[in-house]
Amino acid sequence: MENVSSWLIYLFVANILGFYLMFKDKQKAKQHAYRIPERTFWLLAVLGGSVGIYIGMRSFRHKTKHKSFTIGIPVLIVVNVISFISLVFFL
Repeated sequence: MENVSSWLIYLFVANILGFYLMFKDKQKAKQHAYRIPERTFWLLAVLGGSVGIYIGMRSFRHKTKHKSFTIGIPVLIVVNVISFISLVFFL
C-alpha cells in the first residue's frame, strides 16, 4: 500500500505541474514572451501529468486549436490511467 500512495503523490505533483505550466505558458503567450516548448508538455503528459495539462487546456483555453493536443492529451489520459491501474494491481 505504501507503493500506491507514493504513486498517487507522484501523479498529484505531475498534474499540478502540468496545470501550472499551462497557466504560465498562456501568460507568456499573452505577453509575447519566450514560451514553454510543446515537447515539455508532451513529456510531462507521458510521465503522468496528462490530466493536469488537459484541465489547464480547458481552464485557460490554451492549445485548444492544436489538434495534436485536443486529441493526443485525452489519449494519454487513458494510457496513464491504464498504466496506473496496471502498476497498482499487477506489481
